Amino acid sequence: MQRIRVLIVDDHQIVRRGLRAILEREPDLEVIGEAASAEAALAIVSRTPPDVALVDIRLEGMGGIELCRRIREVAPGVAVVMLTSFLNETLVRECVQAGARGYLLKDVKDLDLVQSIRRVVQGEAVLAPKAASLLVDWMQQREHGMELTAEDLHLLRLIARGLTNRELAAELYLSESAVKERVLELFRKMKVKGRVEAVMEGVRRGLL
Repeated sequence: MQRIRVLIVDDHQIVRRGLRAILEREPDLEVIGEAASAEAALAIVSRTPPDVALVDIRLEGMGGIELCRRIREVAPGVAVVMLTSFLNETLVRECVQAGARGYLLKDVKDLDLVQSIRRVVQGEAVLAPKAASLLVDWMQQREHGMELTAEDLHLLRLIARGLTNRELAAELYLSESAVKERVLELFRKMKVKGRVEAVMEGVRRGLL
């Protein structure tokens, strides 16, 4: 029987140990490595590509979403599953756009986690029910004129406070490149050219 090779990426050792204990109970799963950072994960992927990478979104340095993109570039055959405590529409959407095959919450049941790993290896996508609901909502909003979401409004209010992209990244637990994309998308939705216009339009609409 060919075993499914899994890489665990999380900056908390206790989480990595817990996941390893769950996965190693399964005869068809093999944990080939653990990484506490994106850089360490990329080194393992380059040397010994796994079948599945379980990746936490919030990592020191390079975040999990950017790591997902990099893994997909270095080893397209690796199925990346985001395993996180954080849940909002923007994170789910950006993970999917980065090439993730799954988005699971850390309160997932052991059996569901194991089955999700098996499913992504078969080419399926796996989403926590709440994540799937957020993704559907976002798709419906796109079909109805790109209305501003709760995350958009939060971003707009942070911009109105004068936060820089770096400060926004720290506030939202995203990379600066991801923040830049979100800001530009917000501008497109609001049909404005910059931060000042966005704030003025927000005031005009009664959003600020």
